Amino acid sequence: MDIALDRISKRFDAFQALDEVSLRLDAGRLLALLGPSGCGKSTLLRIIAGLEPADGGAVRLGGRDVTGLAPAERGVGMVFQHYALFRHLNVFDNIAFGLAVRPRRLRPEQAAIRRRVLALLEQVQLPHLADAYPAQLSGGQRQRVALARALAVEPKILLLDEPFGALDAKVRQEMRAWLRRLHDEIGVTSIFVTHDQDEALALADQVAVMQAGRIEQLGAPTQLYRQPATRFVAEFLGETNCLAARVDEGGLACGGLRFALDCGGWPPGAAVSAYVRPHEIELACAPAPGWAAGQVLALHALGPLTRLRLSSELGELQLALSQERAESMALAAGCRVYWRPARAALLPPA
Repeated sequence: MDIALDRISKRFDAFQALDEVSLRLDAGRLLALLGPSGCGKSTLLRIIAGLEPADGGAVRLGGRDVTGLAPAERGVGMVFQHYALFRHLNVFDNIAFGLAVRPRRLRPEQAAIRRRVLALLEQVQLPHLADAYPAQLSGGQRQRVALARALAVEPKILLLDEPFGALDAKVRQEMRAWLRRLHDEIGVTSIFVTHDQDEALALADQVAVMQAGRIEQLGAPTQLYRQPATRFVAEFLGETNCLAARVDEGGLACGGLRFALDCGGWPPGAAVSAYVRPHEIELACAPAPGWAAGQVLALHALGPLTRLRLSSELGELQLALSQERAESMALAAGCRVYWRPARAALLPPA
């Protein structure tokens, strides 16, 4: 089922939480609402679910205007950040709850409910914990039970509010991969809220970056990361270096330096801000035309990468390269090196 939001607005007293937000999500896709705390992403999710009324605009699910409908009439499943499991019910009864409380005329027979719950327990890899209670489960297990409960009613749309916010880093990574596999299996249209850039880029088919109640940019993760439309998107989606530059014939002029670079149709002479990710800066030990001099201020290994702080005539830069490359160059604090940007995202100057 596709989702269409048309100019959704919401105000809490003097605070404008959402300011005419519009977007469209095709059926079967997974969208991340990404942004800092207070940007409106959870409010938008609650409006889609029917848990919060909008002040203006329309919500259409599968082409049907559901703006005035109650949550139970929208065909939406919701997973909350803190799971909201019933502590007095075991795992089986938590998952069955949405089916068991339906009006009698809509309620499946007990045998059908049991088959549905057992199938979901298999799907979320928890069949051995059907009789356990929430207090006996790990955070990751509780999250899977909450997801199974939302799926039990066979929603057309699945909404997840900070689904991994209460989990530690290792479990978060495991749950991300698991949720992506599950989404690909069941194919339900899904939206999840997160403030974690890595989570959004790793999981979603599309990402909507939000700030101050508006969508700054909507697109595929790679597009947003490599071609940010605004300064906020460029700086929010991971670490970046910003260079004040001017477009030159076949490259960029930065102060007294000139780099050969694809400027993507910007006219010669245009003033730009060039955003360069740490891994998009090349490093060498020997000088060469088109390379700038720098000095390593500090470096440290982080998993397979080595992170560097580099001083240059353009200011301090952040770099990332493989440990193998760093070791082969014998890099150390204080050593002289040469650098150049391999690519840059160009935006109007700040």
